Amino acid sequence: MHGILYEEASIWQFFFVTCVLGGWAAWMTGRACAQTWRNYTQLVLYILGLGIAIRFIHHALFNGTMFTLQYYIVDTIVLLAFAIIGYKYTRTNQMVTQYNWLYEKVSPLSWRSKS
Repeated sequence: MHGILYEEASIWQFFFVTCVLGGWAAWMTGRACAQTWRNYTQLVLYILGLGIAIRFIHHALFNGTMFTLQYYIVDTIVLLAFAIIGYKYTRTNQMVTQYNWLYEKVSPLSWRSKS
């Protein structure tokens, strides 16, 4: 996987920067978009910018390449996954809390109409 998903010497550097730091920021971005009733298009635009910031952290801390399309795409896909999960989790809680007479929780990421 080295060279395909990450360029650092260790997968732990990729995991720490992209999954832990970036994942937390992406989760909070998804949460903020859901709380302010924004749509997925705006969420994706925010995550594209966050992907650039994560590439900069790789560059500044671990001498990674700043402008590599392959690694930017990998980082952004990972961030987008965290952001969408955070968005869906928050939106589900919003819908079943604010409209409890209409919807019930099916799973942590989905709801349905009450029958």
